Amino acid sequence: MATFRKRGSSWQVQVRREGHPPLSKSFPTKSEAMAWARGIETQIDRAELPSNIHDLRKLTVDDLLSRYEREVTPTKRGEKIERSRIGLLKKHEIAKMQLCDLSGANAAKYRDERLRAVKPATVRRELVILRHVFEVARSEWNVPLTSNPVHAIKLPSDSRPRERRLEEHETEQILNALGKRTAWYLRPLLLLAIETGMRRGELLSVRWRDVNLRTCTVKLYRTKNGEPRVVPLTPKAVVLLSSLQKSDDLVFPVKANAVRLAWERLRARAGIEDLRLHDLRHEAVSRFFELGLTTPEVALISGHRDPRMLNRYTHLRPEKIAEKLAKLASERF
Repeated sequence: MATFRKRGSSWQVQVRREGHPPLSKSFPTKSEAMAWARGIETQIDRAELPSNIHDLRKLTVDDLLSRYEREVTPTKRGEKIERSRIGLLKKHEIAKMQLCDLSGANAAKYRDERLRAVKPATVRRELVILRHVFEVARSEWNVPLTSNPVHAIKLPSDSRPRERRLEEHETEQILNALGKRTAWYLRPLLLLAIETGMRRGELLSVRWRDVNLRTCTVKLYRTKNGEPRVVPLTPKAVVLLSSLQKSDDLVFPVKANAVRLAWERLRARAGIEDLRLHDLRHEAVSRFFELGLTTPEVALISGHRDPRMLNRYTHLRPEKIAEKLAKLASERF
């Protein structure tokens, strides 16, 4: 049963039901108070309201974000980036909200405000974190949330997959730009990225003991999805690795930031725009398919577990397909 009292310029409403703690809230108008009371009573009737809702009054979104940052974020490879995104979430007013007042409308408001400031793909990543925070809170922390508010809204579209590939003349430009003052590791690292499809972090994590030139394979233990994998090596990759000196336990004993800076200087000298280091992985995957490898074979090399994500990395050149069709036609007739 709901009771209403006028206090100053606001209306206070209290809802009492057997088996549930009393719930109260203040509103500027009586009509708003009545609407809130009807909503609470409906939730109780449908068993949608937890009997221990007072626990939700003690917690804010910031409390969940802080615990998630302490317990879950450190287990991820992208820990640094996720901490930065959680920091942005904490600065928004949604972080101050009590869990009992949270709804899809609040999540939608956060989405719309952020879309006015940053790209849709950025907002999507932030909301994915927030969505997982609520899921972990419900399933593992025993927080009595009846639903996940982020599930109630439409997430912004993800960014379009890059279709940038390395052109033949660009390979020549890059190799010509390599000089005596260029970091020794840059040439073999870039060529191995194209030959193996390994990420920068994966290449930098390879140890000599994990390289088997007899079987032409490299065992990776530090991967993006956390699953170790064995990468087969092309003949050119074997030659490249054979040419390197074993001066350290690591094949490339350098920091990721040093590689990034060296790459940016090389790209500037080569006069190439809009080519990222990660695009070399796209190039490698596309070449594997053009060589005729099957999807399972390419996935084994690249480490993709979802064929849909593998397709995002694949950008076949129509002229290569035309050459393949011509060859097949000539063999047939």
